[in-house]
Amino acid sequence: MSTKSTLNVIAAYDKVCAEKAELAQEGSNFAADRNAVARQIRKLHPKRLTLTVGEIIRETSTACSLRLLSDDGSPLPPFQAGQYINLFLTVDGVETARPFAISSAPQSRDYYDVTVRSVPGGFVSPYMVGEMFEGQILQSSGPMGSFYYNPLFHGGDLVFLAGGSGVAPAMSMIRDIINKKRPLNFHLIYGSRSTDDIIFRQQLQALAEQHDFLTVDEVISEPDADYTGHTGYLSAEMIQRLTGDVDGKMFYLCGPNAMYDFCKPELEKLGVPGRRVRIEANGPPPAPQKLTGWPQGLETSKEVTVTVRGRGQFKMPVGEPLLNAMERNGYQAENACRSGECSLCRVKVLSGDVFNPPQSHLRSSDRTFGWTHACVAFALSDIEILI
Repeated sequence: MSTKSTLNVIAAYDKVCAEKAELAQEGSNFAADRNAVARQIRKLHPKRLTLTVGEIIRETSTACSLRLLSDDGSPLPPFQAGQYINLFLTVDGVETARPFAISSAPQSRDYYDVTVRSVPGGFVSPYMVGEMFEGQILQSSGPMGSFYYNPLFHGGDLVFLAGGSGVAPAMSMIRDIINKKRPLNFHLIYGSRSTDDIIFRQQLQALAEQHDFLTVDEVISEPDADYTGHTGYLSAEMIQRLTGDVDGKMFYLCGPNAMYDFCKPELEKLGVPGRRVRIEANGPPPAPQKLTGWPQGLETSKEVTVTVRGRGQFKMPVGEPLLNAMERNGYQAENACRSGECSLCRVKVLSGDVFNPPQSHLRSSDRTFGWTHACVAFALSDIEILI
């Protein structure tokens, strides 16, 4: 199929080409409305949204979905199934932010559903699940992220490996496929500790019964005595048993960091090439000392001093992400993904040593000129930074 014939199947492509040709003939000096383009961009890609918690939907004993409404009742910005919004919160007096995948369908523009699971020992998720209330006003970014289905490159045979609240983008993708009637095969393999942890369990079972394109398999690591389904972990053997031949399949992976560390090598054992694996990062590494490049013998509890040029200084343990420590001490940096990908939280390291894990995705120029992604950076010594 030629490039032109491929583009012609995109909705409104021919119309846009015709309008472009007409504009090329007539021209425009934009005198009628010089700010029309800027306003349209802000409408589609706003820097900030004001949202109201319209409903709190309890999914499990440890998870809920927050239905977020536009503050003025207008349609919310469009998004691709699988993308996230970054919610700005104040927890225990600390101004912070966290990204949450949208679990509702892109066609439902009256609200965004974000699904959160309370993580034991977590800072933000217990607050989200246990303390938020209907009517609460929140600030968020617009929809962001590259973890979504691309019809030109991902093919029609999709396998989604999910864990915990990592099922949220999968649910959005499933709803999108149903609404668009896309001719795809979608296989969700959902790994959980117990059946009580499975978010959307009844909904997923019902959807799988109603739609031939959808297959849902649960894999439980700590099953009850009466559980008769798949047990264990998402190992290479388990994945192949459930999916069969992996050739030509596109794999999506979303869940806790420990799940990535386990599943990615398992997919490599099956011969799945990197270009056929889409990973949605989920926060900084919880144990940076276990990663290649961490100084031998350096305890994560060791304290170092961070000097913010012209603004003060604070102490932090070397095992804490730099951005978390900055926020805890009243220093803010723009951020979104908190996983090393978006680069919005870049700060310049003027002196001292910083550990950058592989997921930081630093550019060559960042390394050359001393920039780091604060959300996944760990200070190894006393450092001075410029925010």
